[in-house]
Amino acid sequence: MTWYQTLNEVLDLRSFSNLWFWIALAVMWSGASHWVLGVPYDMVVRAARKGGEAQADLEDMARININRLLYITEVSGLWLLGFACFLLTSLLLLGFVYNLQIAQALFCLGFPMSIVWLLRIRSAHRIRTEQASGSLLRKYLTRQRIWTQVIGMISIFVTSMWGIYSSLADRFDQDHFKPLGYNIFHDEEQTVHHRGGRA
Repeated sequence: MTWYQTLNEVLDLRSFSNLWFWIALAVMWSGASHWVLGVPYDMVVRAARKGGEAQADLEDMARININRLLYITEVSGLWLLGFACFLLTSLLLLGFVYNLQIAQALFCLGFPMSIVWLLRIRSAHRIRTEQASGSLLRKYLTRQRIWTQVIGMISIFVTSMWGIYSSLADRFDQDHFKPLGYNIFHDEEQTVHHRGGRA
């Protein structure tokens, strides 16, 4: 195997048959489920068990991350929204109209995560508006984590089904599932047909 073949195997643009894509999918949703509004979920669990200083640390970290998120949203939210819509629309067209598989894979990663980001902004607004703290803050963070996990499970299921379909479609296109000798008989029929047409 040459270096070109090795590089082509590692950087295969047929993303659904590439192990790196599925690793990236698992890592992305694992991280999104663990970091809730920028707060690691183990802090929420520890604050619920111990309270006191652990709860104060949770509230401080949540306040810092929520203020940062909402500041970015207020300052450049429209620009980010426009860029995200442009990027997702481009991936949608390239992937499902022009049949570029890497664009399909990136859309399957980006579209569900954009929904999660919208839910994060909504939860951040609610927490800051209600000045949530204590058990109410933990409730909102836990609810956000549950919704992220639900979206992640649906996303992984749909992506897996589409990946299986795409891989099988590639195999059919490459004649892997056609009967043995199909191409030989097909070529002979085409040859006979052309000769008959000339006669």
